[in-house]
Amino acid sequence: MGCQNDALVQKVFELYEQIASLESLKPCKDVNTLFTQLVVTCMPPNPIDVTKLCKRVQEMRSKLIRLCGEGEGLLESHFSTILGSFEKPLQHLNLFPYYSNYLKLSHLEFSILSQHSSHVPNKVAFVGSGPLPLTSIVLASNHLTKTSFHNFDIDPSANSKAHALVSPHPDLSNRMFFHTTDIINVSTALKEFEVVFLAALVGMDKEEKLKVIDHLGKFMAPGALLMLRSAHGARAFLYPVVDPCELREFEVLSVFHPTDEVINSVVLARKYPIMAKNSSQLEQQGGLSSPIILPSKCSEIEAFNPLNRGNMIDELTVEEQLS
Repeated sequence: MGCQNDALVQKVFELYEQIASLESLKPCKDVNTLFTQLVVTCMPPNPIDVTKLCKRVQEMRSKLIRLCGEGEGLLESHFSTILGSFEKPLQHLNLFPYYSNYLKLSHLEFSILSQHSSHVPNKVAFVGSGPLPLTSIVLASNHLTKTSFHNFDIDPSANSKAHALVSPHPDLSNRMFFHTTDIINVSTALKEFEVVFLAALVGMDKEEKLKVIDHLGKFMAPGALLMLRSAHGARAFLYPVVDPCELREFEVLSVFHPTDEVINSVVLARKYPIMAKNSSQLEQQGGLSSPIILPSKCSEIEAFNPLNRGNMIDELTVEEQLS
């Protein structure tokens, strides 16, 4: 194909064609088998840079990410319906096949967040929470036990299913809220949140993703934290990639690329506290006569490592860090 790492690309291309030919992506044996094969293919650490792939493979990757997003949404909806049939749905979350991954990812995100925040947030937002808002549920149950979670999703049926999961719970029913709207239509309300989580599949391509991130950068409170999910190496065939260099309104604090079964990379950024555009504005706002030097967002950033092993961070798995 004339692309780097042709053996990997060829395998991904074959799986893409099989997935694309399916009549439906609803959970079933064939669908589950193909997506499992795709994940296993893309999971091992790989130096491939998807931005340098040839045009044909770039187009395939874009379509594959959308298929993965559709399949993931249908899988979550399927299990949300099953869980919602129980009297106490949250006692049965382990029925979801990737629940342990969410436990690890949420623990990692909380650890990174704690390293860069001096207090527990009162209100956080999760954008793209879906029908099975496991990140919000795990964080609210295990880590941020006094925090209010505002979940935003564009799909009313997803929010309805999600609400049904937490409504029987005496605590979470009072701390978890669901808003059916496109986050692009939310402006001043974003200033209420000390932390905003952005789901990996909000913005399925680069342009869509940057549109959402720029909107958050415009309306989030100065100093508020943005937790993003990205992808690295071959895992970028499964999820969109967020380039830290493109977070224009944010200071990037931490970037972490897992190497185990947790697929998503984690990026933590803080909205710049001062958004003055020129020196005269700086003088009006605080009497500052010299320009503010902002840190480089494109330098190699080491993520918070719970084991405090310095440069070994990218060689450690999430599981090793959390054990």
